[in-house]
Amino acid sequence: MKRILIPTDFSDNARNAIDYALELFKSEECKFFFLHTYTIPYLGIDYLTVAGNDFKKIEADIKKEADSNLAKLIDELLRDYSNPKHTYKTISAFNILTDEINDIVEDEDIDLIIMGTKGATGAKSILFGTNTVFVMRKASCPVLAIPENFRFREIMEILFASDYLVFYKRREIKMLLHLATANNAQITVMHMEEENKLSVNQIKNKEFIDECCEGVNHNFIKLKDKNLSLAIDHYLENHPTDMLAMMNRKHSLLERLLLRQNIEKIGFKIKIPFLVMKDTGRLRG
Repeated sequence: MKRILIPTDFSDNARNAIDYALELFKSEECKFFFLHTYTIPYLGIDYLTVAGNDFKKIEADIKKEADSNLAKLIDELLRDYSNPKHTYKTISAFNILTDEINDIVEDEDIDLIIMGTKGATGAKSILFGTNTVFVMRKASCPVLAIPENFRFREIMEILFASDYLVFYKRREIKMLLHLATANNAQITVMHMEEENKLSVNQIKNKEFIDECCEGVNHNFIKLKDKNLSLAIDHYLENHPTDMLAMMNRKHSLLERLLLRQNIEKIGFKIKIPFLVMKDTGRLRG
C-alpha cells in the first residue's frame, strides 16, 4: 500500500493537486494523509504580549477551523471519488510546514508527497511558492509538484534530467520507476554533454540507471546545449511529455532554481508535474 502525504492550505491549487493525486493512484491501494499546518498570525514581538490563556484560545480556534475544513474536504472526496482502494486521514498541526512534514514522513513511512506548485497567495510570476520550495529542498522523500490548473492526463513519457555525476541508489529513484511501471510509461533520460565524452564514473552511473530501468521502457538522449534549463524547455516544447523528474543535490541546476523565486532569472518553465527526488549519493565526476 502506498502512503501519500498531501499538504493543503484549502486553496484551489491545493485541491487541484489532490484531484491529480487521486487520479494518479486510482488503481492502487493507498492511504492519503491530508495535512494542514498553522501558526498564530502574529508570531513575533506581539506574540510575547499574549497571555497564556488567550494564546491557548486563539490556537484552539484556529485548530477548530482547520479541522472543520479538513472534514469538509474529506466529505467532498468521499462524494466525488468513491474508491474502495483509498483511505484518508487528516492531520492539523501547530507547526512549521517542513518540520511537520518530515515528522510525518518518518512516523508514517510516507512514500511520496504531492502538493501544488503554489499556495493561495502565489504570484503569477513565481514558479514555485515558498512552501513548495522549502518542501522540495528539505523533504526526506520524493515530492511531486502539480502546476496550477494542470489536469490529470495519462502518463506516457517521463523526462529524467541527469548529469550522471551522482552515484544513484535504487531507493532514490524507486518512485520514478514505480510511476513509469504503473502507467506503462517511457522514461527518457536526458544528459547534457559538456565534454566530448563521459568520464569513467559517468559511464558507470549511466549503466546503473540502465540496470535499474530493466523491464521499464526507457531510452537515453544527449544534448550539446550548455544551458540545461533551456534544453529542458526546448525538449518539453517539442516532445509530448507528462512528467519531469530531477534529483535534488547541492550545486545543481535544481538547487539554483529552488533558491531563486523569480523564474525569469532562470528561464525555466515547468507546465507539467515535477518529481523531485532526494539525492543521498556522492558526486562522482
